[in-house]
Amino acid sequence: MSDPDPLKDACRGPRLQKVLAAAGLGPRRACEAMIESGAVSVNGRTIKTLPVWVDPSRDRITVGGRLVETSPRHVHVMLYKPRGVVSTNADPAGRPRAIDLVDHPAGVRLYAAGRLDMDSTGLLLMTNDGELANRITHPRFHLPKTYEVTVRGLLDADGVRRLTEGLFLPGHAGGRGRRTARCHIRLIRRDRDGTRLLIELREGRNRQIRRMLQRLGHPVKKLHRIRVGPLKLKGLRPGQWRTLTPRELRALKRAAAEEGKDSPRRATEKRAAFRVQSSGR
Repeated sequence: MSDPDPLKDACRGPRLQKVLAAAGLGPRRACEAMIESGAVSVNGRTIKTLPVWVDPSRDRITVGGRLVETSPRHVHVMLYKPRGVVSTNADPAGRPRAIDLVDHPAGVRLYAAGRLDMDSTGLLLMTNDGELANRITHPRFHLPKTYEVTVRGLLDADGVRRLTEGLFLPGHAGGRGRRTARCHIRLIRRDRDGTRLLIELREGRNRQIRRMLQRLGHPVKKLHRIRVGPLKLKGLRPGQWRTLTPRELRALKRAAAEEGKDSPRRATEKRAAFRVQSSGR
């Protein structure tokens, strides 16, 4: 009888992908793909199948032959992403990347916690904190994100209602489509240049706002993210960044921990807060 594999013992410590994400190598799903590609080794052994549990204080973990620092200093940055910049760190087309705009003195590898497409602008969080990034981006935590959106044409009350209640969007590459979750919307202005509105989402499907409004016949002209959870975009010009203040970081972590536990009463309170916040702009 062969000896049991120690890396399959759940009592050993956290899962390997969680350790890699916490070390700033990317979101957990990206780390899982990295492992399955054969790029990760533990104590000299190449790992290709999951789950695997490790002891960060004792195990030697490498990626592409380079030792992983399992206790890095966490960095949290707010970037005002300008138009024409991509959020991904790996871009074969060689376009300008958000990461190239952040020259942080800590010298750690950062990545975007949630994305904005190339034509969109606004608040983008950059971090090497994999656990917090997962809470910001994973739909299970329902962290709200608020956008100022300008569309072509005059969006009527029925269009607002359909957006609020959710629309069916086809899947990508033949995948199965599904209905979008309810969202909060406030009209700001209608004029000859189009319709301007605030949209708060609690899910982050690929190019979701653009696809929803295109489906209603109102293509997006401008899309600008002004808020992620409790964080507001302020004090920055396009292309500028700053480290989150301790107060902002505490508020973000608290919101990311609590959003998945919403009660119906709490959800009603948040809708009211959104109306007050948006009317004050």
